[in-house]
This record gives sequence, structure tokens and C-alpha cells, in this order.
Amino acid sequence: MMKASVIGLGKLGSPLAACLAARGLFVMGVDQDPRKVEAINQGQPPVHEPGLAEMLAQSEGRLTATADIEAAVRDTQITFIVVSTPSDPAGGFSLRYVDPVCQAIGRALAEKKQSAYHLVCLTSTVMPGTTGGPVREMLEKASGKKMGADFGLCYSPEFIALGSVIRDFLNPDMLLIGESDARAGDLLQALYAQVCENKPSVARMAFVNAEVTKLAVNTYVTTKISYANMLARICERLPGANVDVITSALGLDTRIGAKYLKGAVSYGGPCFPRDNLALVQLAQQLGVPPDLAQTVDRFNRLQGIWLADLVQHRLQQGTHKRAPGTVGILGLTYKAGTDVVEEAVGFLLTKELASRGVKVLAFDPAYGKVSPPAAIANVSFAATAIECISQSDLVVLATSWPEFSAIPGGQWVRSGDPRTVIDCWRAVKFLHDTPGVDYLGLGIGEGFV
Repeated sequence: MMKASVIGLGKLGSPLAACLAARGLFVMGVDQDPRKVEAINQGQPPVHEPGLAEMLAQSEGRLTATADIEAAVRDTQITFIVVSTPSDPAGGFSLRYVDPVCQAIGRALAEKKQSAYHLVCLTSTVMPGTTGGPVREMLEKASGKKMGADFGLCYSPEFIALGSVIRDFLNPDMLLIGESDARAGDLLQALYAQVCENKPSVARMAFVNAEVTKLAVNTYVTTKISYANMLARICERLPGANVDVITSALGLDTRIGAKYLKGAVSYGGPCFPRDNLALVQLAQQLGVPPDLAQTVDRFNRLQGIWLADLVQHRLQQGTHKRAPGTVGILGLTYKAGTDVVEEAVGFLLTKELASRGVKVLAFDPAYGKVSPPAAIANVSFAATAIECISQSDLVVLATSWPEFSAIPGGQWVRSGDPRTVIDCWRAVKFLHDTPGVDYLGLGIGEGFV
């Protein structure tokens, strides 16, 4: 049975390690955070991710963790690098966490027998030219061995979303493998065949093609999201128009498809915004006009300002006879099922409104429950969604957590002046025409601005 090491036990590495172990591999997880190492060794999730606890239970003792990279590499046949590659000031990706990992892997490879083939698989997002350039060079220099002859190297980023990492990893749409040679690609494809529950298409290619593909896929998706959001803004100004009806029809065209075609608000999270900007930087470096990707990024960022302006305008309309009102924000994470607030519309909206002096009360089911919460100055937090609604003059449903749409209609109603509800995802559209509620569903032609 193949043994694998997974370096980096964060929001992607921990689920990856657990999935590999649950599917029969012996796995050694590696992380410099002793809390994550201890959690894994106790069979507990070190990060918040739906289904991770169940997957750890299915590993049945095949998953252990350590802080020692070299020991883990020496005792395994394949190593996945799943450490962070933060954005750098120019818009690319920093290798400050990848560098020491590659050096440690190289030192371990140097101690292995010449006949002991080892595959190194980089999953972290990097700029084109990185895997076959700096990463290869560091591994070869530290090990004294040659890529292709003595060890294999692959670049295989995962196309997964936080909140559904396990499902996406076990059932990918496709597998992207940039390979040093056929032996390396064959080995990685065989491992994925053992782990995946479906039979995804496999795209194998040179490093640089895989690196560009990773950025291109996510930038294409952000373009599609932004296109649907533009349609939503158009529909809002046309009485009777409904973006869901329009995008449903668009999605029937096989040239377009229905995925990610949901008119709502800004995309966020740790991947989409920065991959989009990385493609901009790459184009600029090569002298190629980056206008399309730049426009998508600019449009996306302006959506947050537009939403803040809309909220403030409607709040002032609804409270002009009283003291300044309170805005309730339901949802701070960038999507349901995760505690990540990076570039999340609810989180950014909360900060923007607070900076304008608006009184804000927020609630999110996952915010700060596992990881330390990101600070937001001058914002109060409700203990429950219903408390957030009841104490607010205007409520913004910013993240489509299922529990929000399950709140009974009576809980949204206010006697006297109606409570304004701005529903970014049309998740509570049953409130339309409800007495005591002034409902605005984004993307629905109510003629509002």
C-alpha cells in the first residue's frame, strides 16, 4: 500500500490527508502548528470543514501527524505540498512557505536509496514557470538528485471550494496534472484513481501549461459570475425582470452552462480574487493586454461599494422620522459551510458600513467558532440570526446559509414601519408581499437603485 505525506494541514491539507487515509493509504500529515498536529493525532478536525470529522473517523488509524518534514518524506513514497502561497505586492504568489518545505524535502530525498523513487506533488497555486524553475531547482540542489531520473515532480492544483472540500476532492470535474515525465504522471493518476469516487477526465501536460490552466479556469469562472451579476443589476431596473429566469435560460445553452451563473453579489474567498489578479500580472509581464481580467476585478470590487450605497440609502429612507437605524448583516463568510471571510461580501460590507458610521449588528453561524475571528471595528454581534433580525431596521442577507432561509416569515415581520430586507441571493423571496416587510431581492425588477 502506498504511503503519502501531506505537508500543510490547513483548510485544504487536512481534508486531503483525511481523504487519502479514508481511501486506504497510510498518510503522514506535517505541520509546524502543534495544535494541528495534536488534533490530527487525536482524530479531531484541526480546521472547520463539513464532513472532516467523519472522514477522519474513516481513516481508522492510517493518518498520523508530525512536525518533522524530513522524517515524513523518508517514510513515504509521495509527498503533497499544500502550504500557503500568499499574494505578493505585484499580484503574483510568494514562495516564502514553499521554499523551506522544498529544501527539507530535498534533504530527505538525499538520504533515500538511489533506487527509492519518490514523487513530489505541488498543489499550491503558483505563477507559470515556478514548478519547473525555482521548485525543481531547490529540490535538485538540496537532494543532489535529478528530477525525472531520481525523483518525480508534478503540479496538480485542486479545483475545490471551502465548505465542500471533501466532496470536491472525491468527485472532481477534472484532474489537472503538470508532470516532469510520464512515470510521475502515471503514478499520480493511479493514486487519484484509487481515491476518487467518480471517474473524472484527466488533463496531463507540461508544468507551464498546468500553471496557466489553474489561473485561467478561476478567472473564467469569475468572469461568468460577474456577467451574471451585471445582468442582475440590469434586471433590478426593469419592472418585471427576474435574473433567475434569464440565467436559467442562458444555462441551457451548452456553450454557456448553468454553473456559477447566479446573479447576486461579489465573488470572494481565498482563490478567485487573487487568481484573477495573478492572470492580470502575468499578461502585463508578457506584454499582453489584461483588460478583460482587470475589468472583472474592478467590476467585482465596485459591487461592494454599490451594495453599501444601496443599504445606506434604504436605511435613511426607512428611518428618516427616527434616530439613525441599525443594519443587520446575516452572513460574514464568503459562502455557506466555511468560516473564511477573506474577500467575503458580508464581511466587507460590514466593514464599509461601520467605517461610514452606520450602526451594524452582525451574525454568522461559523464566524469565530473555530478559527480566531478577523477583527471588525465598531460592530456588534448577535447571538442568533433571529436576534440580529429583531434588533435591526434593515437586514442584509449576504451569505446564503440554509438556516437563514429556514427562518419563519413571522420572525422577519415588524409592526409599524416595515423592516427592510435586502436579499442578495433571493433566499427568502417568500417574504415578497409580506406585510411588515419591505423586501428587496437583488436581481428582481422592482425599479430600485
